[in-house]
Amino acid sequence: MTDAHWTQLLEIIDGKVFDRPLAAFIIDSPWLPAWAGISILDYFSSEQKWYDANLKAIDEFPEIAFLPGFWSEFGMCTEPSAFGTKCIWGENEFPTAVKLPSGVADIVEAGVPNPATDGLCPLVLKRLEHFESPIQAGGHQIRFAVARGPLNIASFLMGTTEFLTAMKTDPVEIEKLLELITDFIVDWLRLQKNRFPSIDGIFLLDDIAGFIGPDDFVQSGKPYFTRAFAAFDASVKLFHNDAHGLVCAPHLREMGVNVFNFSHNHSVADIRRLAGDSVVLLGNIPPRDVLAAGTEAQVTASAAALVRSLPNARRVIFSCGGGMPPGVSSANIRAFLVGVGH
Repeated sequence: MTDAHWTQLLEIIDGKVFDRPLAAFIIDSPWLPAWAGISILDYFSSEQKWYDANLKAIDEFPEIAFLPGFWSEFGMCTEPSAFGTKCIWGENEFPTAVKLPSGVADIVEAGVPNPATDGLCPLVLKRLEHFESPIQAGGHQIRFAVARGPLNIASFLMGTTEFLTAMKTDPVEIEKLLELITDFIVDWLRLQKNRFPSIDGIFLLDDIAGFIGPDDFVQSGKPYFTRAFAAFDASVKLFHNDAHGLVCAPHLREMGVNVFNFSHNHSVADIRRLAGDSVVLLGNIPPRDVLAAGTEAQVTASAAALVRSLPNARRVIFSCGGGMPPGVSSANIRAFLVGVGH
């Protein structure tokens, strides 16, 4: 992210309203490889192709803030791999983390993984280290420490159905597991910050927060997200949950979150009512059905309708309701910019 975009993001968090609103998109492996003309496996296995794909997006759309910016990731496998999950790779398939055969007690007994040495975490850091100088030479900085959230990681280690069931049938063991995972997340975020002093943001992604009810979120979600977002002092604390977001929205401020990316199924007005005025809302036209599958005219109309639905653009960043989905064309991105007034 450029200094200009970072400064604008901080000013939006502070409540400043700009005549030309900020447009931003979360971009990673579901969208970038095909858009850049390479395979998903090439994107993961070639540091140069990873860098070139990210740079291509930034160069083609300099007016857009891409989040988190040069995201070094291995899909959903990064954090689960540190716990020993098997990772399955295909040429043009999203990588899959296979649930562990062991039970919760065995996972807890194994202890907290070391992100400096375990799984794919060291490769994430090395990729950034190798390209830190070119990134900075292009006028950008590594701004965010990024991690999947505790519920998300637990669902990969156990299986989603098994994890959600165990929250009800074995809550004591699940709390031990979530404590362990959160210890790892805090270590992982701090390691990224220590390696790259330019980091001043925390970005957590956890859709499983949208799969549980209000009481379960307060018991088994909120305490762990709060601790993760407090891993280090950061100016930006971005939370992505594009599943059901009404459960977590009332708790965002107490969790430390100041930017929230949420589902297009919730209106900005609904999330604002629940989250309060202090949280920047990042969204929220339909990502798949409009931004990816719609015509240019439909994208422009949807973006313009989003703008019209707001009394003002205070603490709003215009985007889609989630990360950039596969299949979004450059033409539709430009159509979005027209719709929001760029």
